[in-house]
Amino acid sequence: MGGELEPTGSDSMDVELLAAALRQDSADLDVYAKVLSVNLVESLPQGAVQVERKRSMSDRVAGREGTVTSLDVSLGDVRLSLRMDRGRPVGEICKEVRGVVLSRQQVGLDEWISALARGIAETAESSARAREALQKYLGG
Repeated sequence: MGGELEPTGSDSMDVELLAAALRQDSADLDVYAKVLSVNLVESLPQGAVQVERKRSMSDRVAGREGTVTSLDVSLGDVRLSLRMDRGRPVGEICKEVRGVVLSRQQVGLDEWISALARGIAETAESSARAREALQKYLGG
């Protein structure tokens, strides 16, 4: 089918494959946050991804962007936040309606990645750009 996603029973497999691909580089959290933020910003609709960075003096002098300190991804009525707290990732999944947070749940990195994979897969059903992101992560 030309490398396009099929809306049949393969969706759960796509989500599992995407989650595995997203987890692939999570061992080195600094590199993971940098790569993930760049890929998501390039792949998802404009404004869906917000990245905060901390720039040291040496980063500024060298013209580097700095270390990613937080990543917020808005996919429909779900906002996924990933922040570093004392070198550990802290994930949060928020249910929002018109900017009002209805629920907030702190989660571990694995659960956050799974929620991100589900959100990207759901968004891919209606967004060509998100579909490209999904195919990129799945190696298609």
